[in-house]
Amino acid sequence: MRAENRSMMTLCAVLCRKLASFLHLLIWATALHAAPQQYYLDGDASVVGFTYYLNGVKTEGQMPVHSAELFLDLRNIERSRIDVTLNPQKAVAGFVFATEALKGARVLDVRNHPTIRFVAREITGSIHKAQVTGDLTVRGISKPVTLSAQLFRQRGTKVGDLDNLSILLTGKLDRTEFGATGYQDFVGRQIDLTILARVRRGGSQSN
Repeated sequence: MRAENRSMMTLCAVLCRKLASFLHLLIWATALHAAPQQYYLDGDASVVGFTYYLNGVKTEGQMPVHSAELFLDLRNIERSRIDVTLNPQKAVAGFVFATEALKGARVLDVRNHPTIRFVAREITGSIHKAQVTGDLTVRGISKPVTLSAQLFRQRGTKVGDLDNLSILLTGKLDRTEFGATGYQDFVGRQIDLTILARVRRGGSQSN
């Protein structure tokens, strides 16, 4: 009987160790699956749009993305991370004079400040309606900016496809807060932002 008891105890110990190993593996795999997933920006299919008011007339421009680091947790959006750098040197502002003025020393001063960067610090809400608050750096000046965000499945993709997504970001800012104070007699202080970003999970970034 003692030998049988020892055998049973040994068997139980082995089973307990295997169960503990299995539970550890299950917890690790679940945590890995739940971690934010990296998405890459499709620069050719994305539009960083801005609107300004020239003598009260709505005028639109665009600015390309230089680089983007996107880690999205679609189940818990608050865990997502966003770091985007724009290239104002290649911006267009509707027509030649406005574009040159935009890039000049009195507005974006691209010679001394060749990039614009946005780093998200807090994300709240859901994938259908989120608020993204972060630090926007223009002309070397960083200010907090809050953008509204919505996330959609791209057209032509299957229901439930989370590999190819569209992110719509909208918001506004006062350009003078970033030292872009030029031409206030002609151009309003408020800049409206409408950014449509196409992203895909995995693969490599395309600009």
